[in-house]
Amino acid sequence: MSNLSHLPRNGHVVNISSVPDLSPFRYPGGKTWLVPHIRHWIASQSARPAEFFEPFAGGGIVSLTVASEQLADHITMVELDWGVAAVWRTILNGDSKWLVDRITRFDLTTRTVEVALARRAQSLRERAFQTILKNRVNRGGILAPGAGRLKQGENGKGLHSRWYPQTLCKRILDIVSIRDRITFIQGDGLEILRQNAQYTNAMFFIDPPYTVAGKKAGSRLYAYHALDHEELFRLTARLSGDFLMTYDDAEEVRDLAQQYKFDMRTIPMKNTHHAKMTELLIGRDLHWI
Repeated sequence: MSNLSHLPRNGHVVNISSVPDLSPFRYPGGKTWLVPHIRHWIASQSARPAEFFEPFAGGGIVSLTVASEQLADHITMVELDWGVAAVWRTILNGDSKWLVDRITRFDLTTRTVEVALARRAQSLRERAFQTILKNRVNRGGILAPGAGRLKQGENGKGLHSRWYPQTLCKRILDIVSIRDRITFIQGDGLEILRQNAQYTNAMFFIDPPYTVAGKKAGSRLYAYHALDHEELFRLTARLSGDFLMTYDDAEEVRDLAQQYKFDMRTIPMKNTHHAKMTELLIGRDLHWI
């Protein structure tokens, strides 16, 4: 496989501003910071994977990177959330031109935002536009019910501080250019793991919503946040292909990882505000970190 000397080692803090952002989403819990480690993980394998699965895709930055850099033969993204799924289905399944035109032509004001988001979507592509708009004008990109709008935003720009039509359209068109490498499934990530447990030449990146240890972040950030974490670990232990899980560093998570004899590493990162944070990575063998 490729030379690993340029990739991050344990203790190296990845600043997410240094990683190309391929996703049209601002996603709470997004994994842009993990991209260099994902490259390292895949490069450490003895063979290029035939399939790369992301059963909780969300903003999809990991899958998009793997597809863009051709780190696997094919990528399967899975997401249950109706709004997020509408975006991926629209981009990957043929209505991307309409979406790009809608974003380009939209005159963003407080009034037009409220009108656009109050209207009941009559089609998949309209739901996709509403989801992207909501993601861009809500604080933190949060899509869960009750999320508030940006007020001051960056440099006092308010709603406009995260609305970049040209950038969004470029990202969408870039995804369209590699869509033949990607399959999107709107469905249950756990079921996809069950169906592909015996797939040997596959890799699985598993980034579930954080709802263990009494965490409320999942319900606050995601519309679809309920998950049986014990079942997730049980299914992951049965995978023939290699996997990488990422979690908040919680005692309950560590207990599950130890129960199934998984390897664990705590990885430092920086968020967009340059605050240092840590994330727990779990795998079968994390010697490559």
